[in-house]
Amino acid sequence: MRSGDSLLDIGGGVGTIHHVLLDDGVAGATHLDASRGYLDVAREEAAKRGHADRVRFLFGDFIAVAESLPAADIVTLDRVICCYPDMETMVLRAAEKTRRVLGAVYPRETWWVKVGIAVENTMSRIRKSAFRVYLHSPVAIEKRFEESGLKRVSRQRTAIWEVAVFERPA
Repeated sequence: MRSGDSLLDIGGGVGTIHHVLLDDGVAGATHLDASRGYLDVAREEAAKRGHADRVRFLFGDFIAVAESLPAADIVTLDRVICCYPDMETMVLRAAEKTRRVLGAVYPRETWWVKVGIAVENTMSRIRKSAFRVYLHSPVAIEKRFEESGLKRVSRQRTAIWEVAVFERPA
């Protein structure tokens, strides 16, 4: 990260990523989320931390608004790819918006993650919620980023998540 970088936080949730990066020198952030509740919490936290004037908050579906968003030095997709049925379009649009670095967190493709997702989706059906979790192939995700000109420079794994960082070669 360089001082003065811009950030596009796709599915930014409560704003954890942009708060940390703003503290570390990012000049400004665009925080996009499809949950008004998360955006409200993120706005409150931005005000508490003195970041409110450096964050642009947007409500919406990333794919629907991607064309209207400016490119950013850093793009993040933290646990959002698995919330979207069309992984390919999401990944390609995110890569298009990335000038330098992209970070993504998505579920590992393991039997226990598959079971957990099946349980989560069953509970959503029982609650009559339209929300679903999707297990997209990590290999396919990485391939799409690479087809878009990004190169994976690191990957870490937890029991559930893959955490990958991609860079656009100079």
